[in-house]
Amino acid sequence: MQHSRRVAVIGAGGAGLISARQLSREGHQVVVFERNNQIGGVWVYSPEIESDPLGVHPKRTRIHSSLYKSLRTNIPREVMGVRDFPFVPREGEDRDPRRFPSHTEVLKYLEDFANEFGICKLVRFRTEVVFAGLEKLGKWRVEFRCENGDVHYDIFDAVVVCVGNFSQPRVAEIPGIDGWPGEQVHSHNYRDPEPFRGKVVVLIGYSSSGTDISQELIGVAKEIHIACRPAKTESSDEKSIISNVSFHPMIESVHKDGTVVFQDGSVVSADVILHCTGYKYHFPFLETNGTVTVDDNRVGPLFKHVFPPALAPGLSFVGLPFKVVPFVIFELQSNWIAGVLSNRIALPSKEEMLADVKAFYEELEARGKPKHRTHKLGGYTPAYCNWLAATCGCPPYEEWRKEMFVATDINKVANLESYRDDWHDDELIHQAYEEFGKYTTTNEGSQNHSNLNV
Repeated sequence: MQHSRRVAVIGAGGAGLISARQLSREGHQVVVFERNNQIGGVWVYSPEIESDPLGVHPKRTRIHSSLYKSLRTNIPREVMGVRDFPFVPREGEDRDPRRFPSHTEVLKYLEDFANEFGICKLVRFRTEVVFAGLEKLGKWRVEFRCENGDVHYDIFDAVVVCVGNFSQPRVAEIPGIDGWPGEQVHSHNYRDPEPFRGKVVVLIGYSSSGTDISQELIGVAKEIHIACRPAKTESSDEKSIISNVSFHPMIESVHKDGTVVFQDGSVVSADVILHCTGYKYHFPFLETNGTVTVDDNRVGPLFKHVFPPALAPGLSFVGLPFKVVPFVIFELQSNWIAGVLSNRIALPSKEEMLADVKAFYEELEARGKPKHRTHKLGGYTPAYCNWLAATCGCPPYEEWRKEMFVATDINKVANLESYRDDWHDDELIHQAYEEFGKYTTTNEGSQNHSNLNV
């Protein structure tokens, strides 16, 4: 027999909105808590930056957004949307029809999604969760601060944490940094290249934000010195010859005279160190009496990145994995959670889940993968999605999605400056739009997808 539960969803970004939809369609009573005045989470752009540009001072002013002004998606729109609400180009003012659209278009997609499925009526805006913990009889107490400053509480059968992973900066540990006279900024507080004009910038990290920001700084900064793993430098030598960009191994130390010393012994006098070093998982409101911990950015123990075995199914997390196609992951994870809470899907025993987690951690260790990459899926994304889909009784991850993700990655490595506007997987695009035809009842997007390159 299926049950209807009262469920608190914390956060109204992509993960929260998609989770609210899955939980509601399963018959659960959903309340979404959102501390801001609109939906969208990390996709809500703010030109403001925090009072501490490095993002580590505990009393700094907090800005949730990590978007830079020019950001475009680094995966194509075809793979981004949830299955039955494809992310196709739509008519309308300020819409961006490009295949790799701007952040504003992603926010509009989430707004379209929320309007289509009536999610906004479930959201309590300007309501910040300050405590979530287990009560007697397996219930969860959620305390929240309202806009007027008053703190109230409510009781739920379950809590789904959807607060996002891109607002608490993770910074590099650099010997000598306390005495270094230059400026430090985390990419969380980067908005545009202008503040770096004429400066010598050392940029740490060359993943998604690092590659984008380094491209923007060319022609603006005086010099750009990128500190990254040696594997990245070999394929980038040609670029360093034709621009003001140099690649280095990681930083060895910094000094009071403003110099930065790299692990190969090379030395640069720099004005700014720009940390493109990712983010920390951060759940200051969550009280589990030590059952769930964040250890070197591993949230655990979690069964399949979602359920803590000792507290399942009352507590779950959506959206922890990174280097993934996020909205698809959110959809499958929240479908699983919804089904477990309604008794449609059975979880393994606590002991079986803990054994699975232990085996997973041992596998990571055997592969030499550090703790802070526990939730990095990358090439394992299709297998993870297929496991979730099979568990939920959904169709498997479509092959074209996997092939498109791989094709984009190959194109990005070969053509970093142009991959968003020049691609070679038109046949996969055609397959995607054939699939979308099952769900799009209007002719929006589907009839003119060949004109995406604009």
